[in-house]
Amino acid sequence: MTDENIQPTDDSVTPPVIPTGAEESLPQLSELDTAKQERDEYKNNWLRALADYQNLQKETVARRVEWAQMSERQILEEFIPIYEHLKLAISNKQNKQSAGEDSWTDGIKNVIKQFQSVLKEHGVEEIKTVGEKFNPNLHEAAGHETVEGAGEDEIVKEISGGYKMGDKVIKAAKVIVAK
Repeated sequence: MTDENIQPTDDSVTPPVIPTGAEESLPQLSELDTAKQERDEYKNNWLRALADYQNLQKETVARRVEWAQMSERQILEEFIPIYEHLKLAISNKQNKQSAGEDSWTDGIKNVIKQFQSVLKEHGVEEIKTVGEKFNPNLHEAAGHETVEGAGEDEIVKEISGGYKMGDKVIKAAKVIVAK
């Protein structure tokens, strides 16, 4: 035998055998992770969009209520002067009338009661004036008078009524305030 025919049989020199499919599993894991991240991102975006939509619905309902109240206030602003004039007419008629009421006065009083009823149904209330402390948010001072027994900034006379609906003033009351 010669040395030429002998070949080394060292197993350490040969490359290791990789099982079939293992090479492909590493990229598949990263694709799976990427897909999960994308899924989570889409889900989070969807949840944000859903929350935005729900908030928009709530805001829309609130605005509709606000618009309805504003429209109602505008309509009532037109009725209040009529109501005021009727009250003034009855007041003047009563001042001139000394004995018994006639049918005209009764009719006007009934109209005033109807107006009061309609205004009350819509949540309109008269702003208190005489005897109350002047409040610039509710009252408009038309003048000052010195009145015995009245405190400073006390309302002593109402020139025209004021009205509010809930917390919103529809028409400020015009008043005379004590000095």
